[in-house]
Amino acid sequence: MTGDSGPNIAVAVVDAETPGNVGTVARAMKNFGLSELLLVDPPELDPDGEAYGFAGQAREDVLPNAREVDFEDLVAEFHTVGCTAITNEDATKHVRYPFATPDELAADLAAVEADTCVVFGRESVGLTNAELARLDQVCAIPASAEYPVLNLGQAATVVCYALRELTVDDAQVPTIDDRAAESAIEGLHDQFAEFLVALGHPAEKRPKAERLWRRLLGRAHPTGREVKTLRGLFRRAGERVEE
Repeated sequence: MTGDSGPNIAVAVVDAETPGNVGTVARAMKNFGLSELLLVDPPELDPDGEAYGFAGQAREDVLPNAREVDFEDLVAEFHTVGCTAITNEDATKHVRYPFATPDELAADLAAVEADTCVVFGRESVGLTNAELARLDQVCAIPASAEYPVLNLGQAATVVCYALRELTVDDAQVPTIDDRAAESAIEGLHDQFAEFLVALGHPAEKRPKAERLWRRLLGRAHPTGREVKTLRGLFRRAGERVEE
């Protein structure tokens, strides 16, 4: 399943070692708008067991609708992305190189029109070199060099989150306003300059104050609502000073 701006994206788990692994992946998928779960050599998934217990609301759709497939089916039917914590350092060993971070992967997949499958391996050892060699892309999550290995549920959550722009049409958080129009921001600069005059700020110090104000707004990227509010405050403050 996908949003309006990307390919159809499925998730596969190869040889999951416990039913709970499958349940946590299903939950991560549900959180970020993915619905097609493919299982290669899965354990038995008892509706009264830990897979469904760990799946949250994904026990109602993602998990019961999961399909068991062969690894060959993934290779034949999808553009595939293998996820691994262990990468090669350069192109001299290319089974696990080059690789994309989850954010880079999201940018890559935005341009892919083919059905895509993100493939996760076993909790303990991940995907084998032989399996990764059959897949089209490699994805790795940057983490501490001292302990870079995430558990399967964590890895799936990070990757699914990074893909959310391709898979989630409507999030529960409100959309943040865009940066205000330049004309409105320039109007705010003008009002700040007028406020300095009304305040009686020394003329020789006004250029520096205006420059500092401009740099501040340049870093802040204020929204239209914020600029409108600030302009109103400066107008009322200026009127109060002149009384």
